[in-house]
Parts: sequence; C-alpha cells; structure tokens
Amino acid sequence: MRRVIPVAHVDGAPLHLITAVAPRKDAGSSPTGIVGRCLARRLLDAGDRVRVLAEPGQTDGWPDDVDLVEGSITRPLDHAAVFAGVGTVFLAGAVADTTSDVVWLARDAGTTKVVVLSSHGTEYEPDYPPETWFWLAIEQTVERSGLRWTHIRPSAVMGAAIEGTYPATGSDWPETIRGERTVREALLESGQYPFIHEDDLAAVAAVAMRTDDHVGAVLEAVGPPISTRSRLAGIGRAIGCEITGVEVSPEDSRAIWRRHGWTDSGIDVTLYALREYHLRFDELTAWTYAQRPSVADLIGRPPRSFDDWAAEHAHLFR
Repeated sequence: MRRVIPVAHVDGAPLHLITAVAPRKDAGSSPTGIVGRCLARRLLDAGDRVRVLAEPGQTDGWPDDVDLVEGSITRPLDHAAVFAGVGTVFLAGAVADTTSDVVWLARDAGTTKVVVLSSHGTEYEPDYPPETWFWLAIEQTVERSGLRWTHIRPSAVMGAAIEGTYPATGSDWPETIRGERTVREALLESGQYPFIHEDDLAAVAAVAMRTDDHVGAVLEAVGPPISTRSRLAGIGRAIGCEITGVEVSPEDSRAIWRRHGWTDSGIDVTLYALREYHLRFDELTAWTYAQRPSVADLIGRPPRSFDDWAAEHAHLFR
C-alpha cells in the first residue's frame, strides 16, 4: 500500500485530494472509484499532484504517481492527515452525518475549495422533511463552510455497470451477456435513461478543480436519454454478436435486482426514471441540451457516446 508522501518532498504543483468509497446501490450514487481514477489521470497529466483516500476494495488501479491512503471519507476524523497541504478536495462518497467534519478538517488544513460529486436527488429532497435529506444536506454543509465550492450533479454514469452502482438498469448485463448473450429487464422496449461517460464526468470535475470559473455554481453533467434497446445494440456491435433482449415485468426485474443487492428505493428510482424519460423524452432531452455550460462547453469537445463506451469495454461482455 502506498502511503501519503509529505508535501515537502514534492514540487510546488497544486495538491488535490480525491475520495472514493465502496460501491453503493442506493439511488443517485455514482461509481466513485471509476470516476476518481479517470480524474486522477487527468490531474496528473496536467502536472498537478494527487492524493487519494480510498476505502478497502477501491485501492487498486490508481496511477502510480498518486499518494494513496486506505480509509473512508465517511470517517474523516480518523484520517485528518490526508488534508495536509491540499488545495482542492473532490468530495465523492461523503455522507451527510460527517460532511461537517470533512469541511472543518479541510478548512483547518488550509484547503480552499471543495468540488462535490452530488446527485439530482437534491431536486426531490425539498419535498421531504430536512432531517431526511442526504444529497441536499451534503451540498448545504459545504456551502456554509466558508470554502469555495462547486457541485456536480451527473447523469447516471456508463461505468456504473462495472462498479455496481446506481442505476439498477444494466447492472447485471456483464454477467448475463457473457453467460447467455441475453438480457432480461423491465421496460426493455420503452425504457430510456440518461448517461454520461465516466471520463467525461472526470473531465468536468478537472475543470471545476483546476479553475475558479465555476465557483458557487451547480454543474449539470448530463447526457441525453438513451434507450435500453440502443444500449444493448451498442454492446452487441462492440462484441460482434447479437444480444437477445427479453422484456419482463417490473416486478420480475425487481426480483432480479434484489438478488443482486439492490434496495427497493434504488429500484423504485430506476423504474421511475425509465418510465419518465420515455414519457417525457422530448422535454427532458431539450432540457439536457439547454444546460449552460453544457458538458461539451466544459470539456471542449463532444461527449463520448454509449457506443464509444461499449467499444472501450467490450472485454467485459465477451
């Protein structure tokens, strides 16, 4: 295990902290390890320094030049030393109960900015009592900290299927496509879901961390809705064979996803979104393309498509 290198032993380039947690199957949780590794590579390529606080199970696969510490951002008081010398924190996988400790430790160590990997769950939480808030509580705690902040609210991440995080749709596809060349899922014909490539999300995060252009802003890192059939077709083209799609009832899909460890709340949100993006496809697609700055504006190129992602990860499905 690599450990933190004291700041005095390296050059004066900016030092960033990236946090990563074990996969969570609750609604809105992005794959922090996959996104974090992409972000680390981008920051290192830009000449910056990177420190990583990663939970057990997320410590492999990081670039060699990161300073890696095993631990959890959900228990920040156990890992106060990781904030030493850090200018900017990419806060991914935080929990509402301890975010106040995160920002206190960061501010005390001299950190000046926090970029939160948040969720669109913030848009629904105001309808419920504040004591039930999760994503909104994290965002508001960071906003009140006195630190500069940027919140990133992403679409579902294409690489979630690799790490086993939200959404449930597609989460068992590597296994079933490798084994049977078959996918059984609800709303196979009508389902739509918005996705963003994990490296595009990391590129958005890198811009937020390395510049002050988006301080005090919420960045909508959103991709357009993609039909379930289109996703299956893209994977089929990537592996060079046809994939059979079998539509099952929502309750049958719920049973399959439960067996894979999904909570009912995560399943409910997945099924709701698949239906909602089908029924309001034109409206929600227009909303995606109307966001400014767009993902393309932020990263300086068109976002990658699901076909691009499938071609890059074809080995997962062969």
